[in-house]
Amino acid sequence: MIDTALTRSTSLTKNQLPGWSLWAILAGSIVLGAAFSALLGFSIATFAIFAAVLFVAGSTIATRLVEGSRRAADRFATNLIYGAFILALVPLVSVIFTVLVRGIPGLSMDFLFNSMGGMTGTVDNESAASGGPVFGGAYHAIMGTLLITLWATIISVPIGLLTAVYLVEYSKGGPLARAITFFVDVMTGIPSIVAGLFAAAFFGLLFGPGTRTGFVAAVALSVLMIPVVVRSTEEMLKIVPNELREASYALGVRKWRTILKVVVPTAISGIASGVTLAIARVIGETAPLLVTAGFVNTINLNVFAGWMASLPTFIYRQLMSPTSPTHTDPSTQRAWAAALLLILMVMLLNLGARLVARIFAPKTGR
Repeated sequence: MIDTALTRSTSLTKNQLPGWSLWAILAGSIVLGAAFSALLGFSIATFAIFAAVLFVAGSTIATRLVEGSRRAADRFATNLIYGAFILALVPLVSVIFTVLVRGIPGLSMDFLFNSMGGMTGTVDNESAASGGPVFGGAYHAIMGTLLITLWATIISVPIGLLTAVYLVEYSKGGPLARAITFFVDVMTGIPSIVAGLFAAAFFGLLFGPGTRTGFVAAVALSVLMIPVVVRSTEEMLKIVPNELREASYALGVRKWRTILKVVVPTAISGIASGVTLAIARVIGETAPLLVTAGFVNTINLNVFAGWMASLPTFIYRQLMSPTSPTHTDPSTQRAWAAALLLILMVMLLNLGARLVARIFAPKTGR
């Protein structure tokens, strides 16, 4: 009995690489990759490329020699998949790490709750010379970003939601529905600067050339948000089972009330998630805000009058036109801190989308 078990175990495990072999190949690839990279002038990029290529080649060849060509092909495909995943992850991790390292020193209560009003190059020169704290903050840009995004959401969500309801519930695939779908697809791919130029030109015709306010910026962002809201809402409404609609109609409920009380509540989880992701998509836009809202150093909470700052334009302004041309480090520190704050906002919005989707998800079972 014992001999039979041993024979089966041996037959199942023969012609297989031992568990430590891949680790040994990885270690050898790292050593050889470092050596080859050193010959060309060592850098992290060349080292990673050499090590990855050597590991894929070495593990594939070893598998082919021991386990056969079929296992070798499977090993090669597996390594490529893992390599693609790591390659996609490296830029993301690199960006987050860089922004954290450079942005955290600039985050302070002064930065969060003070504006750049009254800040001059002399103040930055003194901060740079003494090595003291950097004064001036992005409170005006934070409030501007929140207000502009809020108004863009107020404009976009009703239009996008009603358009999606029409496409799914009322249209019969006629010319109007096809035209709306076509233009939504076109709007999805337009560059953000085009949306900004459209809003600037439109309000320039109404109120005169050079009209720049937070509301103009909100309209520009809504042009970018509406297609995302329409598409996400349309897909969520399509997956609502028709049985729910038919059951409501069988009880004598009118169509508009069925949509309001049955269809939309069933899809509200995906709709809310799509809206949140649409907000995250536009909150970091820079180009449309430069031509519609401008940039100022003081606090302006009125979106209908005067130029208004935002975090993207604040970052651009600090980098391209430092407060002190001779000592740019304080302005650079403010820019990195604002970039970190913007990433945190987007991250919170994505987490909020997941939370909203979970809270409003239809309850199933007991």
